[in-house]
Amino acid sequence: MLFRVQDKEAYAYTGGKPFDAALPTIVFIHGAQNDHSVWGLQSRYFAHHGFGVLAVDLPGHGRSSGPALESVEAMAAWVLALLDAAGVERAVLVGHSMGSLIALEASHRAPVRVRGLALLGTTFPMKVSDSLLETARVDEQAAIDMVNIWSHSTIAHKPSSPAPGFWVMGGLRRLMQRMSQQNPEQLFYTDFAACNAYANGQAAAEAVGCPTLFVLGSKDMMTPARSAKLLTSAVRHGRIVSVEAGHAMMSEQPDAVLDALYGFAKEIE
Repeated sequence: MLFRVQDKEAYAYTGGKPFDAALPTIVFIHGAQNDHSVWGLQSRYFAHHGFGVLAVDLPGHGRSSGPALESVEAMAAWVLALLDAAGVERAVLVGHSMGSLIALEASHRAPVRVRGLALLGTTFPMKVSDSLLETARVDEQAAIDMVNIWSHSTIAHKPSSPAPGFWVMGGLRRLMQRMSQQNPEQLFYTDFAACNAYANGQAAAEAVGCPTLFVLGSKDMMTPARSAKLLTSAVRHGRIVSVEAGHAMMSEQPDAVLDALYGFAKEIE
């Protein structure tokens, strides 16, 4: 579904159902160098089980016009503007990795508009190594390969694939390559630099008053579960769910992630 946000075209996948702002709304926010498709199973299930779904493409990603925004704060403001464009007063925000920082910052800026927060593969500070940032700047394909390997818990998943013809690691690698082809303006570097620079996470977490869920991968090398302690300690009422997956948990353990999110959303509906 297309919206007009900040004078540019913005796309949000609605899970295969027409979006209805009168339903409880779930907003899915993807991570760096990704788009709405990383939420394929989760977004479709919610849309077919009584929720209004907006799985966004952030500016410069997927079907949303660019340029990519250069800070978490700007992306959070964009998400809130999207809610305005969609006619949504309050929503549950679900964010993965960079998307978790965006959801957290949006809740800090407009707490009355956020019914609940689900933060997946999150950490703060979300520091990115100098070597990865430099590689992203000068050799984006090499940086994509590095992150793709680190995002998965294993090269050969057990079972080897969710379905015939499906390759977990290859799917994410191809998605990141596609984002580079669609937006050649150093999208990877822009996203990871935004994560690295974001400084308001602790203050935002300490201010959270809505129900909060943390979904952490027990084999996550990008944002290890232990690194989320500052956030989980700041949001003392938050619940923590561990899934046996790496950073790419939505594809490695799609059912476990869905179960955690749907149970959380139904509790606060």
